[in-house]
Amino acid sequence: MKQINESHVAVPGLAVVEVAAADDDTAFAVQELLGARCAIAPSDHTTRAPGEPGVRLRCFLDLRQAPDA
Repeated sequence: MKQINESHVAVPGLAVVEVAAADDDTAFAVQELLGARCAIAPSDHTTRAPGEPGVRLRCFLDLRQAPDA
């Protein structure tokens, strides 16, 4: 995954969430739960790190906005 840069967390209310899960379905379920609570820039894929268990997913949240805003 690329580095998190300053613009991702430039103001209060912006957040980057990285999910570690056993499988894609679980990671996307967590992302869906987050998306029901706040505006989200979702990921459409997970990544796997060699030698590490499970998958990773990163999404970007804006707690200042409602979902689908």
